[in-house]
Amino acid sequence: MASLTSLPHLQQFVSQSSYSSSSIRHLSPSKTHRVTIQSPRRSRLGKLSLVPRSALDEVPVVDPPPPLSPSSSGDKSELISSLKLKLLSAVSGLNRGLAANKDDLEKADSAAKEIEDVGGLVDLSVDLDKLQGRWKLIYSSAFSSRTLGGSRPGPPTGRLLPITLGQVFQRIDVLSKDFDNIVELQLGVPWPLSPVEVTATLAHKFELIGSAKIKITFEKTTVKTTGSLSQLPPLELPQIPDALRRASNRGSGEFEVTYLDEDTRITRGDRGELRVFVIS
Repeated sequence: MASLTSLPHLQQFVSQSSYSSSSIRHLSPSKTHRVTIQSPRRSRLGKLSLVPRSALDEVPVVDPPPPLSPSSSGDKSELISSLKLKLLSAVSGLNRGLAANKDDLEKADSAAKEIEDVGGLVDLSVDLDKLQGRWKLIYSSAFSSRTLGGSRPGPPTGRLLPITLGQVFQRIDVLSKDFDNIVELQLGVPWPLSPVEVTATLAHKFELIGSAKIKITFEKTTVKTTGSLSQLPPLELPQIPDALRRASNRGSGEFEVTYLDEDTRITRGDRGELRVFVIS
């Protein structure tokens, strides 16, 4: 325990004082403590010494600072990081949602809602630049329907049509308003031929229709072979006339960005589809 004699300015004050005793008040942010010093007395060597009345009460006590508020930026950042790990754990092993069952869907939705609640409302009029880049899809609740179209009509996966889904990306350019869905596919062919690998790019334009809502409008689909057939030129697929399209597949859609930071994005579609992306 520190002695009062270790405080030079206090020792000098006592030495020069003509009073038999003095009281020093120490002010802390919330409490005031009184420290009492006995009158100086002379030792055998003729030097002044200070004898504290109580070794415990002699040291001024400063109250500890209050704990950080739960809403402080440091605590919030740590909580978000923890919740993001929880979400990644909930969707891992689900093959982007193709292998998800009902319990998996509920766990992923609950984990996403926790992040959305802590993160608060997204304002793309301020944070639009955070959309910029290439995002990798790690989970879509609509893929549990076992079709590549998600909640919309699309080719099924399985033995009837041997299509294997690879990685799925979204490439967003906030300046040109380009919004491309990029899907890697593996097409089965008769034995002994090797599967054909292709990358399909579904080009869209996007616009903000709210503080956090985005509308995308389809423009074209381009298919490019990869792997051993990468030397082939890309092929632009013809569009289906609007008159022949289903009302539910007009080439446009809307979704809301419910969470967004530098490396993670959560969206909810106009049909309740939950999607989770990480920056690629």
